[in-house]
Amino acid sequence: MAADRTSPTGAASSTGGGGKDIAVIGSSNMDLITYITRMPSEGETVEAPDFAMGFGGKGANQAVSASRLGSRVLMLTRVGNDLFAQSTIENYRRNGIDTDLVLPTQAASGVAPIFVDEESRNSILIVKGANALLSPQDVRRAEAQIAACRLIVLQLEIPLETVYEAVALGKRHSIPVLLNPAPAQPDLELEKVRDCQYIVPNESELSLLTGMPVDSLDDVRNAAAVLLEVGIANVIVTLGSRGALWMTRTEDRLIPGVAVEARDTTGAGDAFIGCFSHFLVSTGDTAASLEMANRYSADSVTKRGTQSSYASKEEFEEILRG
Repeated sequence: MAADRTSPTGAASSTGGGGKDIAVIGSSNMDLITYITRMPSEGETVEAPDFAMGFGGKGANQAVSASRLGSRVLMLTRVGNDLFAQSTIENYRRNGIDTDLVLPTQAASGVAPIFVDEESRNSILIVKGANALLSPQDVRRAEAQIAACRLIVLQLEIPLETVYEAVALGKRHSIPVLLNPAPAQPDLELEKVRDCQYIVPNESELSLLTGMPVDSLDDVRNAAAVLLEVGIANVIVTLGSRGALWMTRTEDRLIPGVAVEARDTTGAGDAFIGCFSHFLVSTGDTAASLEMANRYSADSVTKRGTQSSYASKEEFEEILRG
């Protein structure tokens, strides 16, 4: 089947009225990354070889990766009343992201202690902090600014009611919505996100959403079909190094992954989402956007850190030429 080359909104590429390309509604965290040889047992103290701090949160990561590639990004998020919040806002500005809707909150900023082992596997704890206070009212108050964007991108590190409100806003204004259902939430009501144009889970998230096994590629297809039956137009299942499976009612395509030597897989899924969103808005070609997202996320795992591992537009163009 030929790739879809229309824009996500069915409109021309340019936008009027000062609107942005992408509205990301989601989380902002400070990542506290410890590189370990192994996790300690109960009551045990183990020396770790290295530590780093970085900017994170799934929403923030996706916004930064899209912005670095050239998209005009609006970020709706809540930050705390601490030093992490000030640094987070400065980081958004450095990355060219509109901070008008980065809202201060009388709470601690979100943090994510991350543990990365010698085989580049990561374990992550999330302390939501101010992210838990991003409300449906915040979305409604920002409706005019969000409605001027061409794509809404969501994740699940903010309250589910806020996610549902954003999906409803997208439907009201005929703006496509991409939902990355991560971290997995068993309470997510599929009926309330059925109007998403795109849902992008990994295998474990897909299994939790559907209650079905994902032990083989055929299992993944069967589980993805459940989301299509709910009414979601495009299901994209990220498969790590194997690439991504894209399914619609008429499409079933495996986009192969890119082989690299991984150093740190933290934030690779967010790199994928941000890159896919950027190319989807700029080209309207889902298949080609997935190929770009595979390459971009593969490059990110060859470097340490989360946002620090995301290539700029110029760096990514060099990677593609190489």
